[in-house]
Amino acid sequence: MRKDTISIGGASGFWGDSVTGPMQLVASRRVDFLVFDYLAELTMSLLASARMKDPALGYATDFVGVAMRAVLKDAMAQGIRIIANAGGVNPRGCASALQALADELGVQVRIAVVEGDDVMPLLPALREEGVRELHGERPLPDKVVSANAYLGALPIKAALDAGAQVVITGRCVDSAVTLGALMHGFGWATDDYDRLAAGSLAGHILECGCQGAGGLHTDWEAVPDWAHSGYPIVECRADGGFTVTKPDGSGGLVTPAAVGEQMLYEIGDPASYVLPDVVCDFTQVTMTQTGEHRVEVRGARGRAPTPEYKVSATYADGYRANGQLTVIGFDADRKAHRTAEAILERTRGLFRRLGLPDYSATHIETLGSAWLFGPHQPTAPHFESVMWLAVAHPNKQALELFAREIAPAATSWAPGTTGAGGRPSVVPAIKQFAFLLDKARLQPRVMLLDGETIDVDVPTGGVSTDAPLAPSAHAARVTVSDLDLAGKVPLIALAYARSGDKGDTSNIGVIARRPEDLPLLRAQLTEASVAAHLAHMVKGRVTRYELPGIHALNFVCEQALGGGGMASLRNDALGKGMAQVLLAMPVQVPVGHPSLAAQS
Repeated sequence: MRKDTISIGGASGFWGDSVTGPMQLVASRRVDFLVFDYLAELTMSLLASARMKDPALGYATDFVGVAMRAVLKDAMAQGIRIIANAGGVNPRGCASALQALADELGVQVRIAVVEGDDVMPLLPALREEGVRELHGERPLPDKVVSANAYLGALPIKAALDAGAQVVITGRCVDSAVTLGALMHGFGWATDDYDRLAAGSLAGHILECGCQGAGGLHTDWEAVPDWAHSGYPIVECRADGGFTVTKPDGSGGLVTPAAVGEQMLYEIGDPASYVLPDVVCDFTQVTMTQTGEHRVEVRGARGRAPTPEYKVSATYADGYRANGQLTVIGFDADRKAHRTAEAILERTRGLFRRLGLPDYSATHIETLGSAWLFGPHQPTAPHFESVMWLAVAHPNKQALELFAREIAPAATSWAPGTTGAGGRPSVVPAIKQFAFLLDKARLQPRVMLLDGETIDVDVPTGGVSTDAPLAPSAHAARVTVSDLDLAGKVPLIALAYARSGDKGDTSNIGVIARRPEDLPLLRAQLTEASVAAHLAHMVKGRVTRYELPGIHALNFVCEQALGGGGMASLRNDALGKGMAQVLLAMPVQVPVGHPSLAAQS
């Protein structure tokens, strides 16, 4: 018998998230499914390297040794089913380790593994075919460490249909762990696109753990009890509508603003959010507060999926290291910057003596100086600064030399230098290469540990994503000249914002605090004005999209992260601070606006 409502708890947002998530959600006795998201592009490369050293590894070991050890017995007793992409590049190894834990705990559990995302065996053929990078012309690199397709929800549904109590996948889109549970629980068809989009949105809100329940909220002081932050629960209905909430008595905050920030996180065009099972349109999504820490979400729409999977490959490209020193006293920023320049000059001289080439890339920041704000940073002097010096080089020997030359600065140059710590680690520089692959070239399958194997048919159709997506249609315009303006306030007085990353692209979602302020924001937060405000960081195009359902704008900033999360030498390689920089942008407000009264 199918239930009217299915409750799903988002227990993990990344490999390294707190064990309090699964413990809290299982203890709440309110969830039917527990879903875990562990995999980022860098995580996949680390797991691939781990498996090369030990064939038994290659999965998120914390899932078994920490999370499942803490909750498996109670979860099975309550009938909670568990879905996790913890398998990484070795889902079978993860399942075997979990079975061993279940045997140790005396728990009966039926475990299924989803396979078929590994693209490594296809690389020789793809190289011959001249595959090119998504949104670029680069050919496939030589030293590929991992290559995995982002699978969808259908294999997860098939595993649950076969009676699996725990489903372990390799690479899939983050939201698929939730959508698979809903397709199984409600019997949604593969062409029921509106419901698939709604289930994907529910998964998108769960996929980052606490971020769906007040984590990283713009109004952070309004979020209570950080030590016991609530992990999100979605209560989903068969029609696709759902309510976001959290366990009773937990910290955190569930409001339309907090949930809306997470909906905007790491998306591009909200009218064409491309997933393997459906292309989603979130522009008309609405969010309504229906009770304390309860937000109803409706309005997602969907259309047929594209015929390709996105593939994320990672490859080795030399080595990288970064050194840090703390500098105290007058002119701390200038002393820290000069120290970094001196280290580079000294090591370059040593490289020349040894016949080594120059650095392939260098980057200097002074943390504490609001470096990320560029020309908008405060002018007040800073009496403490942290030198951040990140470098890349094709030769490991060169960076080992660099690592030795950080500590000598503590006695060589700037007064007040301290905090050297140990020598920086020299690590391989792992970078991402994304491309598209025809779905017909992969065969996803489910393997249950009792020996049953199920091949999963995946429908294609739709249109290719090779062509760039068009911006969403804009609503009627109001210009600055139409307004009776009285003064300037920082954007944070009018809006919430959150930023995310996809490769070298950063998106910044901006939500009007008051719906009536959206025309004001639309008039002033143009593509040109945002590009100008962020010009010291963003070197590519800025595109604006609109989400009138939640009174929001989404800015997609290309070439914004110094090469992207794995390639970037910046301290904020994932663009977490980009929204904070935009929130400091001055905007004009009309006579009588409440923000002016708040400033007086």
